[in-house]
Formats: sequence, structure tokens, C-alpha cells
Amino acid sequence: MNSTPLANLEKIGALDRVPVSEELIQRIATHARQQLKDSGIKQASNETRFDCAYNAIRAVADIGLLLRGYRPSTRKPGHHQISIQALSHTLAVDAGTIRLLDALRRQRSGSNYDGDSVTAAALAECRQQAQAMVTLLDATLAAG
Repeated sequence: MNSTPLANLEKIGALDRVPVSEELIQRIATHARQQLKDSGIKQASNETRFDCAYNAIRAVADIGLLLRGYRPSTRKPGHHQISIQALSHTLAVDAGTIRLLDALRRQRSGSNYDGDSVTAAALAECRQQAQAMVTLLDATLAAG
């Protein structure tokens, strides 16, 4: 995968270089799996379940960057967006899926910051995408 876009993001301060840490990657992967599992708790609100599923997606996106020796910089706004959009360069996620994940990111922001409700359909989509991302992560980690 071409890492030139990642290097460019580093140059503008959107990404920071970090040493690859298998321990950190495994901890975040465990967190992603737990967030996905928690998104299935039916007693929780749609908003809470959506947030858990989104957190799983974001954790996978962050691991994709970590595998390449990067981490999103929190010194600038938009680090969630950078992590998701970098998926094409880190885990070979197609552009259509990235657009969908970005729409879920915007939905999560609306829910968390503006009090927007999360529909059952939006929750189902977010959970489906989170499952797909965790499955992709597991395959990537297993391949070494």
C-alpha cells in the first residue's frame, strides 16, 4: 500500500510517527472487539450502542495507522476523520466504504454533540460496518 499520503499527513501535522507496538495494537484490538460486543446490548439506548459500534470502527482505523507507524495527532481537529479516511492506505478499505464510515462518523458527532437521535436503521448499519471492520482487522493481524 502506498504510504506517501500518510507521510504527507505527517508533514502537515495530522499524523505523528510512533514506534510500532504489538502490545498496544493488541490492547486496542481487544477494546474494539469489546466495543462491538457492547453495541449488541439491547438494554442500552440506540445512541449508546451506536457509540460503541463507532468506537470499534475507530479503533480498527487507529490500528491500521499504528501498523504503519503512525497515530492521529490530537493537536489538530479532525483526528477521527483522518483515521477513517486513511483506511484506504492502511487496510485497503475501498472508497465507498470509507464514505459510509465517514457518514457514520458525522452521525456519531451529531448524536454526541447536538443530541440527534440514532435510528434503528443507523444503528444496524453502524453495527454491520463495525463487524466488518473487526473481521478485517482480525484477518490482517492473523496474516502478520
